[in-house]
Amino acid sequence: MNPDPFVSVEFEVYGKVQGVYFTKYCKEMCEQLGISGWVKNTKKGTIQGKLQGPRGSVEHMIIWLSNTGSPGSKVEHCDLSNWQTLAKPDFKGFTIRF
Repeated sequence: MNPDPFVSVEFEVYGKVQGVYFTKYCKEMCEQLGISGWVKNTKKGTIQGKLQGPRGSVEHMIIWLSNTGSPGSKVEHCDLSNWQTLAKPDFKGFTIRF
C-alpha cells in the first residue's frame, strides 16, 4: 500500500470571506484533518494561507475553501499555487497569522 503523499499548496480565497470566523473555521478544519500551515486575512479582502499534509486531506480542505467556507461567507473562487510534494511538513500545527 502506498501511503498518501505529503503535499504543500498555497491558496487565496476571494469573495465575502473576511473576518475572524473564516480563519477560525479554517484552522479548526485543518487541525481535524491533520493539516499544518497557516491562514490570514489580507488587506485586499481575501484569505491567504498554506496547507501541508496528506494529499487526500489537503484536497478535502481545498474543496471546503473553494465551495463552502465558514457560515455567512460567500466564496467566489479559490486560487491555488506552488503545489509541491514534501518528504515532511515544514510547519508544526496550524496557525492564524495577523
